[in-house]
Amino acid sequence: MSDIDDARKELEDEYEQVRHHLHKVREALATLEAAGPESNLFELLDQLEKAVHEVRTGGLVGSGAKGHREALERFQKLRG
Repeated sequence: MSDIDDARKELEDEYEQVRHHLHKVREALATLEAAGPESNLFELLDQLEKAVHEVRTGGLVGSGAKGHREALERFQKLRG
């Protein structure tokens, strides 16, 4: 396998990891959208923000969209 093939595989793997974790954002958004006037919107927005942050950075395990960005940069550099 060539360097560009390896970079493409890494890019696809990182992409799938991010896509796999997007459900956390969807769930937090759905909870926020279902909220009523007596709901703690501040807390629900905080939970949404945390979900987005975790998908973006990977949380404690993984690299999230940050890893995808790095893999994309490597792939684009090799592709020219």
